[in-house]
Order: sequence, then structure tokens, then C-alpha cells
Amino acid sequence: MTGQIQTAQTTQIREAVDSDRDNIVQLINTAFRVESFFVDGDRTDCDKVSAMLKSGKFFLIEAGAKFVGCIYVELRGASGYFGLLSVDPSCRGLGIGRKLVVAAENYFRESGCRTSDMLMVSVREELLPFYQTLGYEFSGTAPFPQEVITKIPCHFITMSKNIA
Repeated sequence: MTGQIQTAQTTQIREAVDSDRDNIVQLINTAFRVESFFVDGDRTDCDKVSAMLKSGKFFLIEAGAKFVGCIYVELRGASGYFGLLSVDPSCRGLGIGRKLVVAAENYFRESGCRTSDMLMVSVREELLPFYQTLGYEFSGTAPFPQEVITKIPCHFITMSKNIA
């Protein structure tokens, strides 16, 4: 794994293509297993990722043939939205997530966006300090999707950052 980790630190970010879909799904579901304490099942599937590839983009970091990080980005007028920030559990703590968020912000800025927005599940409190160190601030709340059955009550925390 050490070779993969070193590669992940130096590998460039690239935009996903349709043929990456299955590997993106696998990475996201592996990374989001940490949420099993409040929700059952996989975080996404091939149909959802295919739809997202039509409305936005995924940026990827690979280590050899393995995806170790991804982030979904979507332009929404003067704001950019990112979500599904996913890092392979064996590669966490290496700056991959930070690198992907910076890539998302650069993409938004180059596309003329003034802000970067994201959603965080309220029960994932450990994520708040990470996003705050990147300059994100609380900007509101939003309901969790009704079609997703949760084990405990939760909602989304919306966070934003001025990138202009």
C-alpha cells in the first residue's frame, strides 16, 4: 500500500469519463460506509452517478489502477456546488480530500463562480472542523431526503465559502 499512497500524493487530478462510473460508485460506497451508524445501504449506484455525470463532473485521484479520491462538482449560476467528497479509507489523512476541494474551488473560480457551496450531514460532526479549516462557514440547513430512511434524526448543514 505504501507505493499506492505515495502515488496518490503525487498523482494529478483528472476529470472522470463515463467508463469510470463503476469505479466511482465503488469508491463512494466504500468511503461512505462510515455513515452506517445512521443509514443503511449504499450511498450511490450506477444510475445516480450516470445522471450526475450529465449534470456536473467528477474529479478523480488515482493510485495505479485504483481510485483513491473523488469529488462531484456542479455549476449553479454564480455558485459552485461540490459533494460526495470521497477518500479511500486506507488513504485518509494524506491531504487527498483537501486537494480535491481546492481543485473544485479552482474549477468554480475559472467558471466565474463567486461562492463554493456544500452540504454536510448533521450527524457527521467530525467533518465540521475539516471544512472550517478550508474556510467554509455555516450558511443554513436543509432537510435530509425523505426517501432515505435513517436510524436517527438528521438534516443537512449547508456551508459556503467566498471564492471570488
